[in-house]
Amino acid sequence: MIFRQLFFIISAIILLSIIACAQIWPFVYHLLWLIIPLILLGLYDILQRQHTILRLYPVIGHFRFLFESIRPEIQQYFVESNTNGMPVNREFRALIYQRAKGQRDTRPFGTVFDVYRNGYEWVNHSLAPQAITVNDPRIRFGGKDCTQPYAASPLNISAMSFGALSQNAILALNKGAKNGAFYHNTGEGGISPYHLEHGGDLVWQIGTGYFGCRNKDGGFDEHLFAEKSRLDVVKMIEIKLSQGAKPGHGGILPAVKLTPEIAAIRHVPLGHDVVSPPAHSEFSNPLELLQFVQKLRQLSGGKPVGFKLCIGRKVEFLALCKAMLESGISPDFITVDGAEGGTGAAPVELTNSVGTPLRDGLIFVHNALRGTGLRDSIRIIASGKAMSAFHLLRLMALGADTVNVARAMMFALGCIQSRQCNQDSCPTGIATQNPARYRALDVDLKAQRIVHYHTSMIENLTSLIATAGLKSLQELKPWHINRRVNGTDVRHYGELYPCIAENCLLVDCDTPDCWKNDWDQAQSHRW
Repeated sequence: MIFRQLFFIISAIILLSIIACAQIWPFVYHLLWLIIPLILLGLYDILQRQHTILRLYPVIGHFRFLFESIRPEIQQYFVESNTNGMPVNREFRALIYQRAKGQRDTRPFGTVFDVYRNGYEWVNHSLAPQAITVNDPRIRFGGKDCTQPYAASPLNISAMSFGALSQNAILALNKGAKNGAFYHNTGEGGISPYHLEHGGDLVWQIGTGYFGCRNKDGGFDEHLFAEKSRLDVVKMIEIKLSQGAKPGHGGILPAVKLTPEIAAIRHVPLGHDVVSPPAHSEFSNPLELLQFVQKLRQLSGGKPVGFKLCIGRKVEFLALCKAMLESGISPDFITVDGAEGGTGAAPVELTNSVGTPLRDGLIFVHNALRGTGLRDSIRIIASGKAMSAFHLLRLMALGADTVNVARAMMFALGCIQSRQCNQDSCPTGIATQNPARYRALDVDLKAQRIVHYHTSMIENLTSLIATAGLKSLQELKPWHINRRVNGTDVRHYGELYPCIAENCLLVDCDTPDCWKNDWDQAQSHRW
């Protein structure tokens, strides 16, 4: 039972008890001076729309905000106690809250980082900073075979399915995407009415379960896909090969969160956990994957099609590159997911110990495409823990054209990391299918916060570019970012993540030794 329902029950019991006791001890009436203000406060909490937590937890929810108000005094302790020299999530969460609410996000007393600790990173500034001339940079998606290219924002909403998130959360994210002119990835759960209501740009993700374009046997349905992919709001299609939070493992939607509506959208039966297979049934090798990419591009009317993966065995991605060269078919984009991604639907071993971290995977994909002469025709999207504009900057320095974020967007919605995502008891109405909970999330207000956060991030990103003396995102290079490796040993990203020469994998004598073994083993007709 939601606490606000208990609030009315408890309030009624207390009032009746006071009235009954006052018949014997009249002085008990004086307790009303304490109880009535609390009841009025609770009623105000339930009726206000600013704070989801207070709507769900009237009166007692104020304790959270009380503790939050004294957090700045204890903040430095948490920063200094973090062993890797980076502030814990609560620092970035506070930053996102401020930006989402349109509040001033400056910090007194300088940096909260220990700048001499190993792992500290920074961007080189220029004594000749540039004026900011482009406030809304755009990146074009769509290769030679694409007839409906798309101009994307550098920052967009990463994949989070309806089912994992509530309908109000999806509505707020999509309305924010619409008003802020950036895209919203549907996640593998398919396109719901809540993705369509406000008309925000969509990237439709197709997972191994083919939800939303699935036949009765669980396979891919061309007709359903063609019908939905040609909707005006669907701007790109993304084939999900693997996810950083659980690579090599299918997704899980617990039966407790499977409503009749979600079952109808996904074309699955009620009463059971919805488990996605670990691999696709439509293809079994690199060449077949690229043929599937081409098929989806044709069925969608020429929209950009790409795939998402977390890097595992490098030889398998190189096999994909060889398949692109042999077939002449290439995706319009590749989304690189990092092992540090989050989920509520995977065993802890997969979450913690499987998959390549984002920066390592990103530079590998960037280099593999450079070495095969494919980089200029394929966009790279980085998907991982990016919460500040500097996080975007360093990913772009390593080769990303754009960045998708999920966690930060959830923070902007009001997520407090209660970690109840898989139990249907989210206290902020975001990751739940309980109507009593998700209806407390105000769609218009949260959409506005999504826009504020996105706008602030882009403003700060363009400011960092100008501060570095650059005129555009395309001029950003690995050597603009520094990292303290050990003591006084400072290296830039170009040294830590070296790039290989363009086309070097196509000539045997030019192939770097550290790439040669994987490149020689890679075959286009098998993983």
